[in-house]
Amino acid sequence: MNSATVFRLGLIVNPLAGLGGPLGMKGSDHLSDSEKAADSRALPRCRRSLAMLTQRFPGRLEIVGFDGVMAGDIAAEVGIPFLPVGSPANPRATEAADTGAAARAIQAAGVDLLLFVGGDGTARDICSAVGTSLPVLGIPAGVKMHSGVYATSPESAAELVTALINGQLVDIGEEEVRDIDESAFRRGQVRARHYGELWVPRFGQFLQRVKDSGREVESLVLAEIADDLIETMEPDCLYLIGPGSTTAAVMTQLGLDNTLLGFDAVADEQLQGKDLSAADIAALLDDWEGPVKAVLTVIPGQGHLLGRGNQQLTPELLRRIGRDNLIVLATKSKLAELQGRPLLLDSNDPELDRQWSGFIPVITAYRDAVMYRVEGCGATNDGH
Repeated sequence: MNSATVFRLGLIVNPLAGLGGPLGMKGSDHLSDSEKAADSRALPRCRRSLAMLTQRFPGRLEIVGFDGVMAGDIAAEVGIPFLPVGSPANPRATEAADTGAAARAIQAAGVDLLLFVGGDGTARDICSAVGTSLPVLGIPAGVKMHSGVYATSPESAAELVTALINGQLVDIGEEEVRDIDESAFRRGQVRARHYGELWVPRFGQFLQRVKDSGREVESLVLAEIADDLIETMEPDCLYLIGPGSTTAAVMTQLGLDNTLLGFDAVADEQLQGKDLSAADIAALLDDWEGPVKAVLTVIPGQGHLLGRGNQQLTPELLRRIGRDNLIVLATKSKLAELQGRPLLLDSNDPELDRQWSGFIPVITAYRDAVMYRVEGCGATNDGH
């Protein structure tokens, strides 16, 4: 990560999380006003994590969240610049609706990671609000923590964010959000329930799924990457398959002709266009009524994601497609060769490159992905 790049950290603190534990309750959903006035367990745990990050990355962090106890107060305390995106309805007694509203506002503002401090109830509220639309990590602070979305401690959460900022390969995948019926639990009945998934970054060593004497067998890994993408292809969605041997594997698995150094269009596993120019793509989008996604890979060694060999995607077309509709494919070996350097954006529109900088998922094998930094070639300290 460039030393001038700012890591935008969404933050949601549930100040009531964990208060029910010392009181012998099984959760914090039904606290009285006097019980809510107790010292928060969430705030000191959040402080421990943010203090580590502040010490390691002075001037390279920004917190995005709600004013007051949900984010603004702790950001001011630890000295991290803060971008307010709203405030709770009642600053002294935050509710589940505030958590959901904060999550949606943070998502709209655009962050590299949403960090929350709470328990399973907080995870449920965030899951309901944003689902798997952005990376989320929990700092455990609640009474009940049956979900698989938490770091093991505030310190381990800071270590994971550190790994992201330093450009290490951090796996990401869906993890379950689970919670129990508090009323039944008070009666001695454990009724766990699955509420959905959050998209959670996880520490992962560079361990290959397909090996030959400790190295990736590239042909097998490319087939795994292709299988992952094909399995998740949506009906009536237009996929613009970009140049490169990694993306070519997708076409091979589909049994379709491929333009190795150009763009082909596929929908419902059928070829819709071949070796497309920018004008061809624009005309195709004009006539297409469904969603559109662009499938790209990385230039080996250089690390370029946009602007090298795929200039058919002009800035205008990229804006029409949208950042969230980019699908990036790369083997872990290819990413490891970058030694932590970011993937580069050179769309010929510096403002777009700046807006699209941040972290993006990269499919690296079957049901295996990592979070990786993308950055405009001309990034400066005033851009994110």
